[in-house]
Amino acid sequence: MNLKNPTNEPAISLIQVDKSYHQGDLSFPVLRNLSLNIEPNQLVTLMGPSGSGKSTLLNILSAIESADSGEVRIFGHSLRGADEFSLTEYRRKTIGIVFQFFHLLPYLDCIQNVSIPLHLNGVSKSIAEQKAKDILNLVGLGHRLRFTPRELSGGEKQRVSIARAIIHSPKLLLADEPTGNLDSKSSDAIIELFQKCSRELDMTVFLVTHNDEIGRLGDSNYKMKDGNLVT
Repeated sequence: MNLKNPTNEPAISLIQVDKSYHQGDLSFPVLRNLSLNIEPNQLVTLMGPSGSGKSTLLNILSAIESADSGEVRIFGHSLRGADEFSLTEYRRKTIGIVFQFFHLLPYLDCIQNVSIPLHLNGVSKSIAEQKAKDILNLVGLGHRLRFTPRELSGGEKQRVSIARAIIHSPKLLLADEPTGNLDSKSSDAIIELFQKCSRELDMTVFLVTHNDEIGRLGDSNYKMKDGNLVT
């Protein structure tokens, strides 16, 4: 499910999406009749308080969870009804994910951490590591290629995690509070990098943040409350 966009469909199209969690006889609605269209190659920001449904929406977009009802379409292709093999291919090839916590393997250096997605896709070690070097240079870490995570600053670790997320040239980049653990200078640099991904690397970037200042930097900015979008 390596999705292209030949028909100029929205990058993300949500159509009346509902999602609830259940505990015994109790039901807790999280997303309520959510509809949204995101055009390709934009940096889109989503803000909202804890519990508003942001993380659940990211989980659905990354195919970690599925919606209870409604439809989720990525570049015109529906995730509804896709088998597990197709969803695994979608996660490996179509999307990249950047987390607040970097999730780098501490015993691997930058090249080794960044090349992991290519190894999972069957790319040879020599090609994967050369591509990792190229991507690390792109994100400004050409001088840190053989450093391990403990030798890097917080901002540098996040650059490594972004490099890992984009090494396979995903069409959709999902970011969950990517600046939450960074100082303002590092945060600014990371946002500039996301802007580069959308404007120069042909990616749609969907970024969740609690930071209003960062939220206003998107090409499109949205807010969530109680499982739906608010103006």
